[in-house]
Amino acid sequence: MEKTVVGRFAPTPSGRMHAGNVFAALMAWLGVRSAGGKLVLRIEDLDPRGHRPEAARLLLDDLQWLGLDWDEGPYYQSQRGDLYVEALHALRERELTYPCFCTRAELHAASAPHASDGTYVYAGTCRNLSAEEVEHRAAKRAPATRLRVPTDDDPAGTIAFDDLVCGRHKEVLARECGDFLVRRSDGVIAYQLAVVVDDALMGVNQVVRGNDLLGSTARQIYLQRLLGYEQPAYAHVPLLVAPDGRRLSKRDLDLDLGQIRARETGPERLLGRLAETVGLVEQGEQIRAAELVERFSWDVLAGDSQRHIVFESV
Repeated sequence: MEKTVVGRFAPTPSGRMHAGNVFAALMAWLGVRSAGGKLVLRIEDLDPRGHRPEAARLLLDDLQWLGLDWDEGPYYQSQRGDLYVEALHALRERELTYPCFCTRAELHAASAPHASDGTYVYAGTCRNLSAEEVEHRAAKRAPATRLRVPTDDDPAGTIAFDDLVCGRHKEVLARECGDFLVRRSDGVIAYQLAVVVDDALMGVNQVVRGNDLLGSTARQIYLQRLLGYEQPAYAHVPLLVAPDGRRLSKRDLDLDLGQIRARETGPERLLGRLAETVGLVEQGEQIRAAELVERFSWDVLAGDSQRHIVFESV
């Protein structure tokens, strides 16, 4: 019996959605609706520094305005901390984690960033500290927690998967990121662990997001294997960029939904422009989200792993 597709849209409430966020949400929504599946809405407000309740409220309002409905949620990561700590303890009991006292400056000085996504490859500085050294350093600085990854000659550390958009992708964890964070020094659970726990417990089996997150997928798959979770299917869609090649950003208010709605631009016009970029509609066609469901196929995006979509205005 074929499984029901369960997808998710998981925005961070750090500001108003822009057209690039809407494009990713639309692709996630269409991926689910075209398969007759279920969509989960999760607000990723894990970091208290970026916690903005008003932004979360606007996210829900904008999704409803766009006609991108959901079947379950919204869930809020800020209310799910006990679940993440439980998973962290399970890893710690198997001696898969260790305390790390490196500062950000020390991390940057010790390693060059990975070319694809800016991730710093951890040099393993704190990996083999003695109990005495840990105690001495902990008296001066609260540690972060890192997950041990296999050495580069261990097959368990080579993660390969087939992406619905990007095709075959493979990473050797020791070379691409090294031992990575699962808890920050301020006690906040790291993104990689939180999303793995959430996706598993919410039954998500199709993850659709921007291809700027492609580099984090191997780490998440490794965590899924360690925790005994099923691996979802992944689809990393192209990012929208401005005509000058600059990536759209909430910080710059590029094509901000607040601005778009203030101009009394209807959702049909915005959705039509976004659908036009991947050939789902004719140029200038305005359309409702529900009308795109029958037209959607992953084939319209397949092979676009390196492509950014230039998007000007609505």
